[in-house]
Amino acid sequence: MVDAVHHFFCLEGKTIEYLINEQIRDKEVRVIGAEGNQLGVLSIKDALAAAEEAELDLVRVSPNAKPPVCKIVDYSKFLYELKRKEKEQKKKQKIVEIKEVRLSPNIDVNDLNTKMNMARKFLSKGDRVKVTLRFRGRELAYVNQSKKILDDFAEQLSDISTVDKAAKFEGKSMTMFLAAKH
Repeated sequence: MVDAVHHFFCLEGKTIEYLINEQIRDKEVRVIGAEGNQLGVLSIKDALAAAEEAELDLVRVSPNAKPPVCKIVDYSKFLYELKRKEKEQKKKQKIVEIKEVRLSPNIDVNDLNTKMNMARKFLSKGDRVKVTLRFRGRELAYVNQSKKILDDFAEQLSDISTVDKAAKFEGKSMTMFLAAKH
């Protein structure tokens, strides 16, 4: 049996506090046995006696339930299993990054095609693409005509992407977000 120590464990972004043995202060708890069978609602004294008889620990796994749910398990093995599950979940996660492609209002056709190919590569990997059209000096006078560049950019990539956020003018630049189609 494990000595009474507070353990906080993060799983799926939630922090759960696991109380064990004498730390559990509830009067009655629903107990799940070592083999996963239901032992029913027992007083804390009876639940601790059942855990001691099995030479295992009583762990409160669901504190918000009415009555709280406790499990008779080997605590160190229980923590190991939780850590392993969390590691498995992290492995399966796909982190979506935002890649940026910068354009200028007077961009040449070949340069635009190169930037489009870069964006296509990012989108095929599953990343989001932020397309930024930056204005300098007199270019600010032609903002309305320059929006056409972003629209054409989105149109050319419409086979593999969708416009996540439409073109929006902020400060001295216009931005648009593209996301890969699923």
